[in-house]
Order: sequence, then C-alpha cells, then structure tokens
Amino acid sequence: MAVGLQQAVVPAAVDLYWLPLGAGAPSGSHLVRFSGKAYEALSATIARRRPLDLYHAGLEVRIGDGSFVIEVAPSPDSHGGRRGVVAEGSVGSRSAGAFRLFRYEVRCWSDGIILDIDEAVASPVRLTAEPRVAHRLVELVPQVPTPVWGRDELRAGDMWNSNSVISWLIARAGLPVERIVLPPFGRAPGWDAGIVVARRDCSAAV
Repeated sequence: MAVGLQQAVVPAAVDLYWLPLGAGAPSGSHLVRFSGKAYEALSATIARRRPLDLYHAGLEVRIGDGSFVIEVAPSPDSHGGRRGVVAEGSVGSRSAGAFRLFRYEVRCWSDGIILDIDEAVASPVRLTAEPRVAHRLVELVPQVPTPVWGRDELRAGDMWNSNSVISWLIARAGLPVERIVLPPFGRAPGWDAGIVVARRDCSAAV
C-alpha cells in the first residue's frame, strides 16, 4: 500500500468527488435514494429547515503514474483484495457485522474506479497537488477508525459513515478541510464526525 519514496517527489493530485446518495448502485439505488430522502425529510422537519440534497464523498489520488481510489462502500463478497480493501466495519450494530449484508469496507484501490463518477456534482475538487501530502493521505487509509456505521460510538456529535472516513483522511493529511464547500443546497451527513475525531487523534499524538 505504501507509495515508494521515489514516487513521492513526482507530480501528484488529490481530487474530491461529491456523489449523490444512491448513485452507482443499480441493484439498490432506488431504495437507497428513497431511504435517504425520507431521512433528510425527517431531519429537515426536526431542524425546521428545507430538505437538502444528500451526498457521499470519494477521493481519487494520483502519484506519478499511479492512482488510488479511496472510498467506502458495502462489502459485496470476500474478494476485497481485488478492490483494495484495507479495513471493514459493521453497519447498525457491532454484532450485525458478522453478516456481510451489514458490513462496510474501506477501499484504497490501486488503479481503481469510482463507479458513480459520471453522476458527481460540482466535482472534482482539487485539494492539493503536493506529492508528499498525497503520499501521506494514501498511507493513512489503513489507520482510519471503523466504528459502527450510522452511530456515534466515538462521541463526535454526529453519526459515523462514509463521509466521516473521507473527512478524517483529509484532516489527518493536514489539508484545510474546513475550506471545503459542498454543492449548492447539499448536505453530507457524517462529515463533521470525521473532522472532530481527526483533530482529537492529532491532539493525542502530540
């Protein structure tokens, strides 16, 4: 997984993609989108605001001639090595993670693809072209926390999900995550949780 030091001094790029919730999942996209809209409608009612479009984030990192796709997705089978899986976590409850249906995977996929990239909105967002930062971000992926998806086990004030993983990586890599802007009228649940946990981790490492 580590990128060689020789590659770390050649041109690089870290690009962020905002992907509509449910995009790129033909077998369950309608259900995911419907559930997301229902969740957002309830959240908006409670907060007394207008419903917003929901997004999940993915990263594409290029270092020299190589590239990595970093994202979180359901675990479809036991062949995670083909997709660059470096970690897994449970969905809903820790015990449910015993079943693949309730498991998510963190991918750092060498020469991989973001399946729903054609549906990305206001993307790509170039976060950096600094090779050493890109190199550090890739090396951080296996270290990302994997608490239960949809819960706040880490007491960050927001649920943990795919957006949390991406914002955690961006913050831990030293990039200005607070400057990142979502697409207009959009929201990324879990984004703040990753930032809170990353800053807590950085403080603990000092």
